[in-house]
Amino acid sequence: MDDRGFVEPLTKRSLKLLAVIAVVACLSIPAAAQTDEQKAAFTALDPLFVTFMRENQIPGLVYGVVVDGKLVLVHAFGVQDTKTKTPVTPDSVFRIASMSKNFTALAVLKLRDEGKLSLDAPAERYIPEVARFRYPTSDSPKITVRDLLTHSAGLVNDDPWGDRQLNMSEAEFSTLLASGVLFSRAPGEAYEYSNLGYALLGRLVTNVSGRSYANYIENSFLKPLRMTSTGYDFGRSPAGRRATGYRWEGGEWIEEPVLGPGVFGAMGGLVTTANDYARYMAWVLAAWPPRDGPEDGILKRASVRELSRAQTFAIAIPQPEPIGCPRVVSYSMGIIPSSDCVLGMYLNHSGGLPGYGSNILLLPERGVGIFAFANLTYAPAAATVRAAAAQLVRSGAFPLRSTPVASQQLQAMAVVVQRIYAAGDVLAAREALAMNVLLDRGVVQRNAQLANLKQTLGTCSAATPIRSDSAMSATITFPCERGTLRVKVVLAPTTPPSMQTLEFMQ
Repeated sequence: MDDRGFVEPLTKRSLKLLAVIAVVACLSIPAAAQTDEQKAAFTALDPLFVTFMRENQIPGLVYGVVVDGKLVLVHAFGVQDTKTKTPVTPDSVFRIASMSKNFTALAVLKLRDEGKLSLDAPAERYIPEVARFRYPTSDSPKITVRDLLTHSAGLVNDDPWGDRQLNMSEAEFSTLLASGVLFSRAPGEAYEYSNLGYALLGRLVTNVSGRSYANYIENSFLKPLRMTSTGYDFGRSPAGRRATGYRWEGGEWIEEPVLGPGVFGAMGGLVTTANDYARYMAWVLAAWPPRDGPEDGILKRASVRELSRAQTFAIAIPQPEPIGCPRVVSYSMGIIPSSDCVLGMYLNHSGGLPGYGSNILLLPERGVGIFAFANLTYAPAAATVRAAAAQLVRSGAFPLRSTPVASQQLQAMAVVVQRIYAAGDVLAAREALAMNVLLDRGVVQRNAQLANLKQTLGTCSAATPIRSDSAMSATITFPCERGTLRVKVVLAPTTPPSMQTLEFMQ
């Protein structure tokens, strides 16, 4: 069957065909460990990706879901080679394009943590060629390392050009930099996506670490995470596992040339598998929530959590589909912090190269991540991955992680609050009130409210277990004879602890 013959059953009988060649190679959580709601939520995902493949003429695709450190679902569809019809599997090797940028950013953060560089230092301190750049205005600030990480260096959006530079050698890159680069605007003025900027970060990692950026990332991240099928040289991957990259043109799939490795790999050269990439996602998600306990030695959890911090200019995206509400996005370091009314805070990034399209979406507050790899040029996976994430969130099967038990100070205040309520007098614990409390609302008014609440609710028992997203504030609940008492408490930033907010509510 030739390529065109394979297209027809894919487009018109995709559900039947893809069911035959789908691979479900890893279900890390036994079925018995999943709730009925989780199983139903997972079942709803396949049709999203099947439709995405059919509508975009994609030869092969794999997607996966990571939950609480495990790859709980991975499904593969279609073929990694249209000639041999070799099915895609979770061990098929795909390019993930600009999703590589996150590894480069993490490498820079690791060097920062080791005291070898400063994010706010001029980039020319670590990349001497940058010192010869001619800035667009006399008052332009020098490009910083952070500017490069956040696409704020004033360099032009270079997706079409940059995507074809993966073969560039170190010597060729030095020649390019020596000839000078053109600026779109002064550094620090706006967000503008720059692959060249991340190639410069690759040169920075090489210069500061004393080894090639690829070698540094391999030894600092890939090996510790046991990502044994991940690297920067597609040609070194086992031939029988490579997902060949295609573009759809003139009613047929055209094989794209293999690019790299080279200096632009720092912006988009990583190749990986679903099984490998899930290890990275699980590791990133494990940085949340902040907690006591030993570090893993790869990168400090606090440094990983910096990825959720918007570093540059926020952009509102009004289009409601497929979530159903607008979203706000910014750029951090190799990843995009976003927020909308369904997913809440999430991290995401797409990848696109000749022959490939991919996307990752992380929900750190739920411990959930979704990714998809496809072997079609610029396959637009982002909307489908986001729709899949919305399916999981709306199912209710993957709630926000339980908030931590409140601090000892809040636990102690719960006892104080109960004493105030029982006495019906805010002055029963005057020593626990910050100096503003009775200035904000007097004793007479507060005690009158307490009397009304006691008449309605009656006697109240000790507080139920207190959970809070902050060590300094909580809404504490008390079971009562005729209902529930809720008390909002916010501690003042003083020692010994005192309450700056004390609000009694039904």
